[in-house]
Amino acid sequence: MSKKTDTASLQEVSPRRHFLQTGVLATVGGSLLPALAGARGSKALAASSSTVKPFELDENTIADLQQKMRTGALTARSITEKYLSRIEEIDKHGPMLNSVIELNPDALTIASALDNEREAKKVRGPLHGIPVLIKDNIDTADRMQTTAGSLALLGSKPTRDSFVVQKLRDAGAVILGKTNLSEWANIRSSHSTSGWSGRGGQTLNPYALDRNPCGSSSGSGAAVSSNLCALAVGTETDGSVVCPASANGVVGIKPTVGLISRAGIIPIAHSQDTAGPLTRTVRDAAILLSALAGLDPRDNATNGSRGKPAADYTQFLDPNGLKGARIGVARKYLGFNDAVDELMDTLLDEMKRAGAVLVDPADLESHGKFDDTELTVLLYELKADLNSYLAGRPGAPKSLKEIIDFNQQNKDKEMPYFGQDMFIKAEAKGPLTSKEYLDALDANRRLSRQGGINGVMDKFHLDAIVAPTAGPAWINDWANGDHAVGGSSNAAAVAGYPDISVPAGFVFGLPVGISFFGRAWSEPTLLKIAYGFEQTIKPRKAPKFLTSVKF
Repeated sequence: MSKKTDTASLQEVSPRRHFLQTGVLATVGGSLLPALAGARGSKALAASSSTVKPFELDENTIADLQQKMRTGALTARSITEKYLSRIEEIDKHGPMLNSVIELNPDALTIASALDNEREAKKVRGPLHGIPVLIKDNIDTADRMQTTAGSLALLGSKPTRDSFVVQKLRDAGAVILGKTNLSEWANIRSSHSTSGWSGRGGQTLNPYALDRNPCGSSSGSGAAVSSNLCALAVGTETDGSVVCPASANGVVGIKPTVGLISRAGIIPIAHSQDTAGPLTRTVRDAAILLSALAGLDPRDNATNGSRGKPAADYTQFLDPNGLKGARIGVARKYLGFNDAVDELMDTLLDEMKRAGAVLVDPADLESHGKFDDTELTVLLYELKADLNSYLAGRPGAPKSLKEIIDFNQQNKDKEMPYFGQDMFIKAEAKGPLTSKEYLDALDANRRLSRQGGINGVMDKFHLDAIVAPTAGPAWINDWANGDHAVGGSSNAAAVAGYPDISVPAGFVFGLPVGISFFGRAWSEPTLLKIAYGFEQTIKPRKAPKFLTSVKF
């Protein structure tokens, strides 16, 4: 769930980070795109391409799948079977994307039961019968594992579903399986490679298989982009939903902290952790967000959302959502990549032509001033929150210290490429009553909120702030770790405010995203703007599983 920002001082928080067979499957573009991609994008050529057969459900939305089930062309079971076959082909064979860490042995049984409900004229809602993949740090009390990618948690089972899973089941979704991730949501090491876990190995980027999918929701982003599922759930502490969305050419929503309960999610830091949707369209993201939001007595943060969640976030989607919207351009988040800057300037012009009122620049006064305090808070809360979670997990190590010891004892499997310096630093921290922690938490809230997002939005009367989500995917490098060069997730992450990343176009053949973020509980406004942008630009282009790209 954690990431590197575009500043140097938070480099200790490494960014977002082989299909593990656990016995469960033993039997079993839009017209504007070329112009927006520009000359740089057109120079990208396939070095070579993995042969991937066309897929019947390629780019199918929730509405597409529901229509096929309504007409009887397909059933929830047949749709689930098709996605399982696609995963077998793409993830285990073919390009070996490696985005799915485990499949649900009960997926087909669940799908058949939902088909029976449909026949009985009981349809729970738009997710009824829709397959979804979830990140492997989200508890399921079923025959699947929940490990955060770590071998240390194999064999220990949660005693109950997470709130997220409970909501998905209630909505009639078919939980297809778990996705790989950057181990422990990428908080273990400052030199990690995103998308790698000791349990699951390395997830690849479907646009260029030698490049990184970003993380830590790496598998969720790559799987959705590759049409291995209709939609997926990721988690974020800082960048772990929006960066995989950007690198894999999909939509990601990091909601306001407290809109979705974190109960039953392996934690990093309660100040910033949240689950969030990863989908191929803004509409599908809004549908999934509607299903996941809600109050939960197991997570006190949801008390702040009382009266805030919408029953249906699709009501805010407007194809003309850019018209009249006052959007501030956070220029200080640009400048890390010339090609990204070119693309952003082109997109900003398109937004103005669509009626947006741009305030440029509209930078946060506190830009770059809370990186050190963010890290301090994450380390303190990691120790406290993970220890609390592990205490209620039968059969698991009972503390961060025991996880550290396990990793050391299994160094050849758990630490072949990078270590656990962040874990060790967290273990050295004191309780959450420590002055260092309380001062850092106060600074974070003050600088990211009134001195940051709220301040600039008040000053310029803004509806949202816009910036590039991240740079193009970097080449996987297990010797040196990640090479992330820029990103805009930190302010919304530290503030606990919402952030939506939407596909923006291509740089050297690699997708990049654009982020819209704003005040707490402003999801309706951000969705309106994001949908207006998506419908204006239409930038989504499915991956071709190139082995590499050359220029």
